Amino acid sequence: MEINTHNAEILLSAANKSHYPQDEIPEIALAGRSNVGKSSFINTLLNRKNLARTSGKPGKTQLLNFFNIDNQLRFVDVPGYGYSKVSKTERAKWGRMIEEYLTTRENLRAVVSLVDFRHEPSADDVQMYEFLKYYEIPVIVVATKADKIPRSRWNKHESVIKKRLDFDKNDDFLIFSSVNKDGLDAAWDAILEKI
Repeated sequence: MEINTHNAEILLSAANKSHYPQDEIPEIALAGRSNVGKSSFINTLLNRKNLARTSGKPGKTQLLNFFNIDNQLRFVDVPGYGYSKVSKTERAKWGRMIEEYLTTRENLRAVVSLVDFRHEPSADDVQMYEFLKYYEIPVIVVATKADKIPRSRWNKHESVIKKRLDFDKNDDFLIFSSVNKDGLDAAWDAILEKI
């Protein structure tokens, strides 16, 4: 499939099912804790600076943001989890919104689950991975911010993450950096394979 990544735009933001686009374009959701680099991942894949707004403030994305790519594919940026300065009520609301999307959306083909390569996955990261496995949603684990770790330590960090997640070797695991574009081609290959 040939996709013109330059033909990309934010389509809409949705709080619930009634706002989702009504068509059959395949979707790839992006999930991860606040400030893991979801917006940078989207911008790097689409070779754009600010299509997805990056923020120094965690918890900025509060709705499901649908990005249309060449009318052939959609990225869906879901609110970052694990942000402590959001009230429990707000977190529960986000949780329900994310769960509704992930478990009911027929367009969904896979979830890119982003984890910070520098750290052991959080309890929230583990819970997200277990949730995706439970519902048999195809998952691509992407370890972000790889440029912050010397290559000589990549194997060690990868094994720590895989062990903590109880990683299924049938899933894709990619090491990614939006700074030096490590993992860019591998990410596209994994995504296109799922749609």
